[in-house]
Amino acid sequence: MTANLISLLVLLPVALAAILAMTGQRAPVLSRGISLAGVAVLLVVSVGLLMAGQGNTPQVIELGSWAAPFGIVWVFDRLSGLMVVLTSIVAMLSLLYAVRRDEDAAGPHFHALFQAQLFGLNGAFLTGDLFNLFVFFEVLLLASYGLLLHGNGRKRTRAGFHYVVVNLIGSTLFLFAVGALYGTVGSLNLADISLKLPEVAPDAVPIVTTAIFLLFVVFLIKGAAFPLYLWLPGAYGYASIPVAALFAIMTKVGLYSVLRVDSVMLSGNTIGGLVETTALIAPWLLWLGLITLLLAALGVVAGRTLRRQVAYLIVASVGTILIALGLVTGSERELAISGALYYWIHTTVLSAGFFLLAGLLMRHRPEAGDGIEAAPPMPHAVLVGSLFFAYAIAMAGLPPLTGFFGKVMILAAAVESPLMAPIFAVVLISGLIMVIALARTGSRLFYQSQATPGHPAHSTPRDARTPMPGLALSIAPLAIATVMVVGAHPLSEWLETTAVQITTPSGYLEAVMPDGILLPETAPGKFGQDYPDYEGGKH
Repeated sequence: MTANLISLLVLLPVALAAILAMTGQRAPVLSRGISLAGVAVLLVVSVGLLMAGQGNTPQVIELGSWAAPFGIVWVFDRLSGLMVVLTSIVAMLSLLYAVRRDEDAAGPHFHALFQAQLFGLNGAFLTGDLFNLFVFFEVLLLASYGLLLHGNGRKRTRAGFHYVVVNLIGSTLFLFAVGALYGTVGSLNLADISLKLPEVAPDAVPIVTTAIFLLFVVFLIKGAAFPLYLWLPGAYGYASIPVAALFAIMTKVGLYSVLRVDSVMLSGNTIGGLVETTALIAPWLLWLGLITLLLAALGVVAGRTLRRQVAYLIVASVGTILIALGLVTGSERELAISGALYYWIHTTVLSAGFFLLAGLLMRHRPEAGDGIEAAPPMPHAVLVGSLFFAYAIAMAGLPPLTGFFGKVMILAAAVESPLMAPIFAVVLISGLIMVIALARTGSRLFYQSQATPGHPAHSTPRDARTPMPGLALSIAPLAIATVMVVGAHPLSEWLETTAVQITTPSGYLEAVMPDGILLPETAPGKFGQDYPDYEGGKH
């Protein structure tokens, strides 16, 4: 039953995508019901699996009963389970908004693309090998191209073009890296590669090392880290509100891949006995995180619309998480990863909610939209302004909300780092810059109002005067953040245990490869010639 439920997390979205592609435009009401029901099932199943403790020990699903490394495996542990839950939460919020505001009707096949996106996301979080990670990357990117252009628009098309070009470059580099690894190591299963890296021939070490660096370059492109992050503000800033909210989980796929590959594939200590894997990537992550965070804070200042500012806040969260992932040496490793995961949950849910608040604001200010400029007074300004204030202090990392707790955990892990001074300086200064920028935004949106000729204060559309459905969707992420603060102690304990599972990959390796390195049984004239020293299929 557990295996069937885990498989459902991937198979249900792709089945619904196929059904909705055939019926979507013919029966829009039915399509909405099917899509909402599908996301609800994903949310219930993913939360149920995680709460039942199914991820405490990695659960391995062997497709077609083919054992690793020759078959495709899905692995459900605490980390992948957490990511699937976050995906389901964000998807539910986004889809409810799209249906409530009829934004799913702005273009064809919205629900089919939405389910295809969930298929790619859940598959990427659950897969146990690099090739299928590449496949799921391409699936979610293809779906995201269609969702990004949903509703058309010149600016949206131009931003989509940049998004496509950058990600196609990343996909090409991904293929090069996968091919180089397979040609030298002979496997693409993460656990199998980890076992084989120490035995790589010395003359192949430079190729393997280069391929690993290429992999992390691709993951950082997908995660929108410096220097290739400028595609994100444009793409997210011009996307429709529900699509931008769903995209809040997109950058986390790249960060998840960094953490998963680093903790599992590079856990073999050395490459061919020559290159230490523990210090191969972490220093780069730390410095890239510092630069990304600082530049993103300046981007928040330069943003001219609320959606663009939220997009830069997402980039800032990427930098903050990369700083934590770069602190994976020494005694602070587990604390850094648990802090990163806490901040991870915070920024994913609240970024999606902030985009939904931007949509609420656009309905209240039809003349100016979410532009940071003076506009006629809006109804419900106190309610909407209060929500903005709550999101601003949470995303900037001020107490008492979740951003503050996450940053404190990360900074506590950085105390023993030799780079403690620049880490503290960048995190605190960037936080101050974002506070100032968001305070200026709030002042212009809610205090510098004016009734211009032809646009009097009472010209707000009728449907914007009763914002309760949209208001509830904007409040829901803040409610989750409040629960995270109230339950900070049990949640942090759960995340610490998750960090231990991540930093102790033996459980993952044993679950996927219980018999160690496997080779096909020797056959005369084939494997007997290629592997003369192997008998019985075991090394």
